[in-house]
Amino acid sequence: MEAYDNNNRRSRKDGIIGRHPLLANIVIIIIVAALGLVIAYLSLALFTKHGQTDIVPRVVNASYASAVEKLHDARFKVEIRDSLYLDNVKPGLVIEQFPAAGAVVKPGRKIFLYINAVHPKEVVIDPMGDSRLPALRGLSMRQARAQLEELGFKKIKIVYILGDTDRVLKISANGKPVYKLQKVPVNASIVMEVYDGRKSALTDSLQNAEYARQLTYSPDDYITEPEEPADWEETPAEEEEIIIEEEPSAASGSME
Repeated sequence: MEAYDNNNRRSRKDGIIGRHPLLANIVIIIIVAALGLVIAYLSLALFTKHGQTDIVPRVVNASYASAVEKLHDARFKVEIRDSLYLDNVKPGLVIEQFPAAGAVVKPGRKIFLYINAVHPKEVVIDPMGDSRLPALRGLSMRQARAQLEELGFKKIKIVYILGDTDRVLKISANGKPVYKLQKVPVNASIVMEVYDGRKSALTDSLQNAEYARQLTYSPDDYITEPEEPADWEETPAEEEEIIIEEEPSAASGSME
């Protein structure tokens, strides 16, 4: 009797799976997917430290060594993103951090630091041409200045020289001439010698002034030929000696 019941139950079970194999497979897939999601969630929470947070300490204006030590003590990773150069900041100090100080982040997150470089960045002012030629020669003043400012130069002085155009004659950095392909620190004092474009106008003005002077004054106007005496004028006579004889007085007559 018991054997009959067991066989009957097995036959019913086999009959349900046999009669609905697609439904049975769908149920199995759903159960396996649910188990997979649970395992993934637990693994993700384990590796990402779900629910755990730390606060990023402030390391701006600290030296690189002390900033790294402080962040490592707080269980953070450190990476140098870039080195900048600021004249008003001591070399080697942290000038910026990301995430910022006070940010709430996951433990062990990477903190990016921006360090003020020990040495200023060097750039090539004129990267094309012969290294024996002056840098930026022949460019207009505006074009050359824009190029220098784009490279990061802030101390730029312009000196004008009498010339035909507004073109650059030469560039000096810290008092020394700069040539093509030469590297120059971005904190250098730049002096641009530029033609002022007044030479042609000044030459024209001088020529016009000389021409006007010749029109208003000519030495020939003051050279005259001697005039011949008119017919009615008498030539001056030679001077004759005039002798005036005094008449004898009465007294002298009586004495004779």
